[in-house]
Amino acid sequence: MILKEFYKTDIVPSLQKELGIKNKLAVPTVSLISLSVGIPASNKDAKFFDIVGDTLTRITGQKAIKTQAKKSVAGFKTREGMDVGVRVTLRGKRMWDFLDKLINVTLPRVRDFRGISVKSVDGQGNISIGFREFLPFPEISPDEIEKVHGLEVTIATSTKSREKGLILLKSLGFPFKKDS
Repeated sequence: MILKEFYKTDIVPSLQKELGIKNKLAVPTVSLISLSVGIPASNKDAKFFDIVGDTLTRITGQKAIKTQAKKSVAGFKTREGMDVGVRVTLRGKRMWDFLDKLINVTLPRVRDFRGISVKSVDGQGNISIGFREFLPFPEISPDEIEKVHGLEVTIATSTKSREKGLILLKSLGFPFKKDS
């Protein structure tokens, strides 16, 4: 069963009971997923931006965009308007498909994976997961890799509290560590 259908048929009614919510539209949900890669100012290779953008496009099925620095920071050697990263924001059907793939395929393929720390969930119920390399994603073949880079996956929820966010993420099937 697709994760979105499972959410609507099984998770929403159970969350309504658990959280005491009468209206099913008020039940917490995932609002968006953002994948981003920060590129250091020392890397002046323009081809590297294309490689990273191509990688994110293959992983998500959506075109990646470059992000620019909003202000100059001398300590990081960045100037205002300078390209500093690449990102993709997913919503709707692509978001649910990516979330299903992340939980059921990608996370189990991570080497030495022992679960996600509960500390990764912020006070608003959102979670950020960092990957040191993008190899666990099934769209990437190890033979085609030119340069390995990390990426950050941020999942934003409609909750306003950490506890409700944790309940939602656990019911979606996120593998949290047992001891934390």
